[in-house]
Amino acid sequence: MRIQKIWPLFLILSLSILSGLARAEEIVAITNVRIVPVVGNDIEKGTIIIRGEKIENIGPDIVIPQGAKIINGQGLTAYPGLIDGYSQLGLSEIGSVQATIDFRETGRINPQVLATEALRPDSMHIPVTRSNGITAALVAPSGGLISGRSGLIQLYGWTPSEMVIKAPVAMHVELPAARAGFRRQANQPSEGSRLLDEVRELLDQARWYEKRKIAASKNKLIPFPEFDEKLEALIPVIHGELPLMISVHSASDIRSAIKFVQEQKVRAIFYGVSQGWMVAREIAQAGIPVIFASLHQLPPSWEDGYDALYRNPGVLRQAGVKIAFSSSSASLAKELPYHAAKAAAFGLDKREALKAVTIYPAEIFGVDQLMGSLEKDKLANIVLAEGDILELRTVIRHVFIRGQEIDLSSIYTEYLEKYKKRVEKK
Repeated sequence: MRIQKIWPLFLILSLSILSGLARAEEIVAITNVRIVPVVGNDIEKGTIIIRGEKIENIGPDIVIPQGAKIINGQGLTAYPGLIDGYSQLGLSEIGSVQATIDFRETGRINPQVLATEALRPDSMHIPVTRSNGITAALVAPSGGLISGRSGLIQLYGWTPSEMVIKAPVAMHVELPAARAGFRRQANQPSEGSRLLDEVRELLDQARWYEKRKIAASKNKLIPFPEFDEKLEALIPVIHGELPLMISVHSASDIRSAIKFVQEQKVRAIFYGVSQGWMVAREIAQAGIPVIFASLHQLPPSWEDGYDALYRNPGVLRQAGVKIAFSSSSASLAKELPYHAAKAAAFGLDKREALKAVTIYPAEIFGVDQLMGSLEKDKLANIVLAEGDILELRTVIRHVFIRGQEIDLSSIYTEYLEKYKKRVEKK
């Protein structure tokens, strides 16, 4: 009886393994397509070979393997999947319903929090977002001074662990946002300085905590310190293994944050940077990359000009700062390409705008060997678009994540079909 019960389970597992192996060997050839690899020159008419999860070959004169599934890309342009530099995808569903929001922890100091542990793979915002060409996103915690650690996810998967590409990616520190309408004053004291002093003290505590652990491991007469999950989470930061992503906005706070990073000898990424254009050279000299918050906002200071947020990326990139764009949202994550487009309309080179949603965020997050461009042996995260991917009227025809073509249906397409039928009845 026991054998009879185990045998069906064994058969199911065997079939699952065989199915996975067959999936890994699937070959897809995208032919006659215009290719924008992001790194290197565009290919006006080429072929992309996908085998399993990766790009096996790419170029203008590629031999198509026997048995490959052919997708005719005539009239389409192939792009690498876009990467959202900061979002709440899978962490926030309905803004007005508190039970569906899970990116904010109670308390001010929460370095032990890992955002991907609260991820909801069935979020309705994920299929909507990937249908617009976004295939990966940083999901970040928020709230308090140290809000926790973010993770990079792919926008497809049945479970959180299946979706995670890299976690943790950064430890998040939040300085106060510049208030809309405030007027800058010469030598105005930095509001963020006091908060950075608090972070400095926490990092010093983590260093002392680690020294006590090391000393106790070498000398049995010295007791180990009581386990502290918050200080444990900060140890990778003090060793430069995990960068601090500092949400910083005003010029004075940016200067304070640069000084803090240099004194503490930690790695950093700046997020927000609304008045970065005022200190662009200083950010560039410090070698700190920048991820912009949503450009769907008012400028923090009216005297900066109505277009300050739109000009900001172009000024920073021209100064030599590595930049990336973000939706800073869940429900509006689908609009990521249009943040880059706004910046391109206000001075940022268009090629740089595209890189700032592809290869640059991949480099900032340390995954550029996996994604961010269309190159041989990288993951086959590919978008086939009927037009320029940064343009509002462009239609996305195909999306591949890890070589698997993704269904582009979502709640939007469901409603579209529903109301089309209503019109047809009339």
